[in-house]
Amino acid sequence: MENKQRTLGVLLFPGFELLDVFGPLEMFGMLGDLVRLVLISERIGPVVSAQGPEAVASADFATHPRLDLVLVPGGIGTRKEVANQALLEWLLSVAKTAEVVASVCTGAGLLAKAGLLDGCLATTNNRAFAWVAEQGPSVHWVKQARWVAAEGGPVTSSGVSAGIDMSLALIARLYGTDAAEQVARAAEYEWHRDPTWDPFAALYGLHD
Repeated sequence: MENKQRTLGVLLFPGFELLDVFGPLEMFGMLGDLVRLVLISERIGPVVSAQGPEAVASADFATHPRLDLVLVPGGIGTRKEVANQALLEWLLSVAKTAEVVASVCTGAGLLAKAGLLDGCLATTNNRAFAWVAEQGPSVHWVKQARWVAAEGGPVTSSGVSAGIDMSLALIARLYGTDAAEQVARAAEYEWHRDPTWDPFAALYGLHD
């Protein structure tokens, strides 16, 4: 696998979920110079999370660098952002050239609303599953999954911490299993490698 530098753009919007963003950022950030991390929002500046603390977007939809990887978090803010045409059009634009587009939690609802998941297998947060599924009636929603890597499509993960497992799986795909294992070890994180592992779906009555 080629150890080339890639640029990861992480979308921010008001009401984003903190761990959806910073769990994956921690994993990719441990790769050092191999991955450049960029926080992007509709407007440059601070963006308030669902939990209250702000993150600062250093680029907007018009000024960010070319993105190899795109990460879309979830959070309560997705309920409003599914009606944000500028955001949806941006997702469609960056998906055309990105190597990987991925989502955490209800971020799949934004990808679905943009049409990026049509005809694909995908998953999302168990608790909000019904709402997200409404955003993409042409999506093949998988109810029990830690994450789903659609053939030729985006990679989607279920609730919150699942984004960390998905990120490690993506690191393994892009930079090799050894690299992913080193990152997990450095983070002292127990990596769940099975994408079908989902002990939480049953808690919400979800069964495939």
